[in-house]
Amino acid sequence: CFAFQLACCCGTAACFLCCKCCPKIKQSTSTRFMYALYFILVTIICCVMMSTTVANKMKTHIPFYKQLCQSIQAGEMCEKLVGYSAVYKVCFGMASFFFLFFLFTIKINSSKGCRAYIHNGFWLVKLIVLTAMCSGAFFIPDQDTFLNAWRYVGATGGCLFIVIQLILLVEFAHKWNKNWTAGAKHKRMWSCLLALVTLMLYSIAAAGLVLMTVFYTRSKGCMDNKVLIGVNGGLCLFVSLVAISPCVQNRQPHSGLLQSGVISCYVMYLTFSALSSKPPETILEENNQNSTICVPEFSQDLHRDENLVTGLGTTILFGCLLYSCLTSTTRSSSEALRGIYTTAETEVS
Repeated sequence: CFAFQLACCCGTAACFLCCKCCPKIKQSTSTRFMYALYFILVTIICCVMMSTTVANKMKTHIPFYKQLCQSIQAGEMCEKLVGYSAVYKVCFGMASFFFLFFLFTIKINSSKGCRAYIHNGFWLVKLIVLTAMCSGAFFIPDQDTFLNAWRYVGATGGCLFIVIQLILLVEFAHKWNKNWTAGAKHKRMWSCLLALVTLMLYSIAAAGLVLMTVFYTRSKGCMDNKVLIGVNGGLCLFVSLVAISPCVQNRQPHSGLLQSGVISCYVMYLTFSALSSKPPETILEENNQNSTICVPEFSQDLHRDENLVTGLGTTILFGCLLYSCLTSTTRSSSEALRGIYTTAETEVS
């Protein structure tokens, strides 16, 4: 009997006990939400570990900081516990956790089986397992080889994740445009709002393009930055023209400038992220002094542009994650991109 009660506390009973005031949702949605919550929690921890401000505060306010770091063999300034290498290890543990459950849930066709029950519950046990896997990554032998290999895995996964984000953004923009266009048939206000939002999206994208041109380029040099900004700006214009072309409109009536506006803003963010991550160029001035170019002056020694990129990226990440959790999954996404939508009754339900 005690074991059964303990299992209930580790399963869905604890969630129901804490969330009686919350609206009722499907078990599949609550499961996706809980996994997303774990992901967000670990991501926030990674952001804290990446912050130089937090590292400096720890060094200043924690007594015996150097002695503590040396005693646990983390380096004089705890480089193994904060910074990029620590984030790689934590993310490796989190990725291993989700990959384990990916393998665990292969070919589950019903929510009534044993594996499905484990997948949909035991959240306290899963939190302990996730914590153990993230902590255990710090004890992997031959850390240098591990970090070098994990960088390539991360780069590959990052490219795949950008594609997934694009799919989610396009699907979201399709539904947004479809709903407001349907509302415009009854009230003119929705048509005005659709035009206003589209104008705002393109204004943000154009402003970002101009600001990046001003701060990350100069008349001489910065050729890589100029090419990157010019190519991405031209591609955004091309996508916008394609979205309203007659051939696309005939095949996909719900296509419009709203979707291309959302993607243009996202592309401007990716461009800004790339420019802020690119090492600055150094030239020799006429007075024989080295001068750093191709970076904004306010970002030198302050990392303000990097903090802005982190904030924007985290916001987009959480937005896409929550959207994918609270909406239907793969089948509806592919159908939406092909222009196949569910009936109004199904959408309301």
